[in-house]
Amino acid sequence: MDYLTTGHLAKDAGVNVETIRYYEKRGLLPKVPRKASGYRLWPKDTVKRIRFIKHAQELGFSLREIAELLSLRTEEKTSCSEIKRIAEEKITDIDKKIRSLKKIKKALQKLSETCPGSGPVSDCPILEAMEKD
Repeated sequence: MDYLTTGHLAKDAGVNVETIRYYEKRGLLPKVPRKASGYRLWPKDTVKRIRFIKHAQELGFSLREIAELLSLRTEEKTSCSEIKRIAEEKITDIDKKIRSLKKIKKALQKLSETCPGSGPVSDCPILEAMEKD
């Protein structure tokens, strides 16, 4: 098996060294011992694991959820139906966030329409609206 130093692992995975340390601290990557030289050598397949983590983050999964996915991935009893359930829960969560963001956008658009775009800040209707209960 080939091994990579932390720097090479970061480069190959497209992340910075601090990201690797953070993932390790959060339990997303296994702890690897230091060699006599002081370097830590990571199994080359750790690159795939980091890419999995990054892609899952891009899909909106939290690091806690990603840890769950990683653990389910290695359990023999896990079926695709369990992973599908998690993905569908994430879709539901995203739909809720989209609805919330649409409400926020609509409220901001209304506020923006009340502002003439000129005059002193002390008379800004947007800021005044934000101060109200």
